Amino acid sequence: QVSVVESGGGSVQAGDPLRLSCTASGRDFDNAVMGWFRQAPGKEREFVAAVNWNTLANYADSLKSRFTISKDDAKNTLYLQMKNLRTEDTAVYYCAVGFTKEWRAPISRSDYSYWGQGTQVTVSS
Repeated sequence: QVSVVESGGGSVQAGDPLRLSCTASGRDFDNAVMGWFRQAPGKEREFVAAVNWNTLANYADSLKSRFTISKDDAKNTLYLQMKNLRTEDTAVYYCAVGFTKEWRAPISRSDYSYWGQGTQVTVSS
């Protein structure tokens, strides 16, 4: 059974950094894409960043200057380093895992098969 578990969320002040982690288990993830999405209250779940099986990263354009995604293959663990957080970054952050043959990591939710329960990030001014 596949398990995807996020951690690292919390409440921070605007301008602070925060690192999220996500560990996947339960099957072979060698050819997987792993990514982060987020959902703010009353809004659609949106793509944040992902790392593909070829180690190439893909970011939402509006976030690439402040967010960095990385992966430890040995641990099947994905990270999202966020800096200079803003109040508009407040959301539930979800980790997702999928399998694709595309060279570029997909940004659509439908390309991801496994999802975590989410971790809350709250940024206050």
